[in-house]
Amino acid sequence: MGILNQWMGIADLASEHGVVVDQLLEFVHWFMLILGAGWAVFIAVALYKFRRSKNPRANHYGIQGHATTHIEVGVIITEAVLLLGFAYPLWSRRVDGFPTDSTVVRVRAVGEQYRWWFHYCGPDGKFGRVDSLLVSSTNPVGIDMADPNAKDDFTDLNTLTIPLGQKAIVGVTAKDVIHNLALVPMRIAQDAIPGTESHIWFTPQKVGAWDIVCGQLCGSGHGVMRSTLEVKSPEEFATWYKEKTPAPAAAPAAQQAAAGGVTPVVATAAR
Repeated sequence: MGILNQWMGIADLASEHGVVVDQLLEFVHWFMLILGAGWAVFIAVALYKFRRSKNPRANHYGIQGHATTHIEVGVIITEAVLLLGFAYPLWSRRVDGFPTDSTVVRVRAVGEQYRWWFHYCGPDGKFGRVDSLLVSSTNPVGIDMADPNAKDDFTDLNTLTIPLGQKAIVGVTAKDVIHNLALVPMRIAQDAIPGTESHIWFTPQKVGAWDIVCGQLCGSGHGVMRSTLEVKSPEEFATWYKEKTPAPAAAPAAQQAAAGGVTPVVATAAR
């Protein structure tokens, strides 16, 4: 995790890619510590060397050497290496390398003042159509139940539940103002903008429960907009997922009779 990260009280790490993020943070913290100490020494020396009692007349030429210029160039080069060599590649993998395999868990996070709704697509792996005009007290994310893909969709309030070791893609949007879904243990966050859905992905590597905070000042109740991120074992997640999935509609009596009076069993497996 790094000495400075620990000293500054960094949150638990629970994602696969978070190791790289923490390494970059540790390097930046050391760089800024050395840079800050260096500038503090420079200022102290300048204040002493050019104090008024020793220099009653102002010296408009100041230091004639080029040491500070070389240091400034070195700082610029180091910052460029950090940005182009570390930050950009890390960011690129987050936005260009989205997983596409069938085991990916897909969730939509919908923010509103002052809570989060989490919309799961159900065992069919397809989200039903959503429409802001359909939002109501009983349909908080506006799912169009006339869409066949929506029949097994479900929502959960203020708890994002995902399985250990499986890649998760979260679509982030909002219903009213700009919010921010900050998953600190996963080392990832995304602004929730009304009318736009942005996506993040990560792979949980640790079972546990952590706070989800809103990373944007979103109103007078911003401070109480807290939710929970829960990472469960694959077995526990499968059980939870099955319990949350809406039961399939009962088949008409005529269809049951045609099938010999036996109602078929519908399997619901977690993705």
